[in-house]
Amino acid sequence: MSDDDFMLEDDDGFDYDYDDNDYGNGADEDDDPLVVLENKYYRAKALKEEDPVSAIPSFEDILDTETDSTEWGFKALKQLIKLHCQAGAYDQAVQCYERLFGYTASVVTRNHSEKSINNILDRIGSLDNIPLLERFYTITLKALEETKNERFWIKTNLKLAKLYLQKQEFTKLRKIIQKLHTICQIASAGDDQLKGTHLLETYALEIQLYTATKNNKKLKEVYHQCVKVRSAIPHPRIMGVIYECGGKMYMDEQNWPQAQSDFFESFKNYDEAGSPQRIQVLKYLVLASMLSESSIDPFESPETKPYKNDPEIMTMTNLIMAYQKQEIAEFERIFQEHEKTIMSDPFVFKYMEGVMRTIRSQVLINTIRPYTQVDLQHLAKELNITVDKTEELLIILILDGKVTGSIDQVNRQYIAIRKPTTAALDDAMAHWVDTLALSLKQIRG
Repeated sequence: MSDDDFMLEDDDGFDYDYDDNDYGNGADEDDDPLVVLENKYYRAKALKEEDPVSAIPSFEDILDTETDSTEWGFKALKQLIKLHCQAGAYDQAVQCYERLFGYTASVVTRNHSEKSINNILDRIGSLDNIPLLERFYTITLKALEETKNERFWIKTNLKLAKLYLQKQEFTKLRKIIQKLHTICQIASAGDDQLKGTHLLETYALEIQLYTATKNNKKLKEVYHQCVKVRSAIPHPRIMGVIYECGGKMYMDEQNWPQAQSDFFESFKNYDEAGSPQRIQVLKYLVLASMLSESSIDPFESPETKPYKNDPEIMTMTNLIMAYQKQEIAEFERIFQEHEKTIMSDPFVFKYMEGVMRTIRSQVLINTIRPYTQVDLQHLAKELNITVDKTEELLIILILDGKVTGSIDQVNRQYIAIRKPTTAALDDAMAHWVDTLALSLKQIRG
């Protein structure tokens, strides 16, 4: 992370050119303590570019010089936090961070201080140091409780929860989710709809937790609770997360049409939010579409059409085209050519075997349709699989009622059982009535 990223609001984003007067040679410098501090700050900042370690005493000098808290002390502390973190001096960084909150109430605006705190927490979150991370968040949350800044307290807890989710610290994540639910409740019971937006964000984290831990029972329960939140104006990214997890839940239940619907909603929300996750979810949408045996092209909608020729999605586009045309040889060629890329996603990997079985089933049904009996060897050749796998697939289709027939395992043949037509049934019934009438006549005669 660059200096500009970490100190985003420093100097209002402008670069300044200084002459000698700017560094303390002006006649009025000694008369204005703020000018003295300003000059010290920019000298220290210039020194930091050449030698970060040697700049530390210069920034500390600003804190020693000021008699009252000033914006230059605030800026110096932010620089010191960064420099100490870079040097691995985490205890010193924590001490500077604690001092920083003494400036937030009086020296800088609430918006400025929140932006600064967020930048620092982002920096610490990138260090992959959970104990240090927790020290910074503990200080932050305690300070926010003291100032009764509930809105920012919730946002900070959400931020920490996302980091725990990312680092798979699930036990700690559960504790934060429980805290967030508590703050979003009213005295009477139930969730406070006035905090609907934060509530949905909490549900989104909870859904991701249950998705990651494969707790489908709780996932389904929380997913349906999300639908009941009416007063929220959620960020589309949050809804993208909720629908994505819902789609995965329905995939696990083999409810392919509902999974299709949720992945489509997820894609639309991610697309609106400008999230790169839209491409991944679009792949899941294609996957669900193939498993549902849908004849509708998922790229025909106005929302998805612009992505049909996207380089990241082209492989899945070509797969579904081959799938819909039941060109199994082409489907397998595309799959084998891009197998590493396709199977790199564990979720796609989980269902690709099912997709292969689905397309083979469709081809098999169409292949045996004209035959009364057919060799399994011939069918295996059409499907490009072994005779044993062909027989196994036929058994599944027979048990599912998708084909009517039996397998002659001695001669390795499939034998169709034709359902009689309506005309044939009428003829058979007439023949049976005539036979019965003749039999009665003979008995009486």
